Amino acid sequence: MLAIGERINGMFQDVKKAIQKKDKKVIQDLAVKQTQAGAAFLDVNVGTAAQDQEGTMKWLIETIQEVCKTPIAIDSQKLNVIKAGIEVVAKGSNFLINSCPLNTKKDPEVLEKYLALCQEHNASLVALTMDREGVPQNVEKRVEIAAAIVEKAMTAGVSTDKLFIDPIILPINVSQNQPTFLLEVMSQVKLLADPRPHMTVGLSNLSQGASERSLINRTFLVMAIAVGLDSAIVDVFDTELMDAAITAEMLLNKQIYSDSFLKAARMR
Repeated sequence: MLAIGERINGMFQDVKKAIQKKDKKVIQDLAVKQTQAGAAFLDVNVGTAAQDQEGTMKWLIETIQEVCKTPIAIDSQKLNVIKAGIEVVAKGSNFLINSCPLNTKKDPEVLEKYLALCQEHNASLVALTMDREGVPQNVEKRVEIAAAIVEKAMTAGVSTDKLFIDPIILPINVSQNQPTFLLEVMSQVKLLADPRPHMTVGLSNLSQGASERSLINRTFLVMAIAVGLDSAIVDVFDTELMDAAITAEMLLNKQIYSDSFLKAARMR
């Protein structure tokens, strides 16, 4: 499973303070430690930490790249902020744009704009199963949107293995039927194309505001891996969660078993 480290986000107080003080050490420590903990990508999100989101996104990425070569996931709902991040991403590096819906009321062609960026820069894209009407509350509509995303990606010349479909996970204490919806969506999305699109979720959203957060997150993660989830934006510092993901993939015969399978997986 591709783990996308979630911690360089202005919504976290330590990151928010580091952004405001331009404290590189906090950001660089998080980048290095998340990489050591197994992050395949580092999600970078300014959040509400700064008014100058474009400049701050550039500063964050440049700060990370001074000490770390881990690929960046540029995370923003604003196209101008995404473009600012792309300007400073190391030339020739693999990076991920996070994220874009199928369309919005203000911009029915927003996905096409993001796909054009992906095509131009050979980047990957997280695409959300939501449209101008918001997040669907049933399996069928989410799969329909996912299919439309895949079709538009193929039309734009973006390979489906560069596409990460996010079926959008909602907090369990708000909508308890959502996890079962997502499992069914994932089982269908993996059949939409060959090569199939990746699937991802913002895992921590599931347990937002709930007790037993780590237990809820890792239990759902294992269930989702079983139906095809192959990436997630996660807290890579949660060792039990990361070990559960490794074990699930071993039991699904995606990794070779040995008595040191956890150690071997962490060293990859």
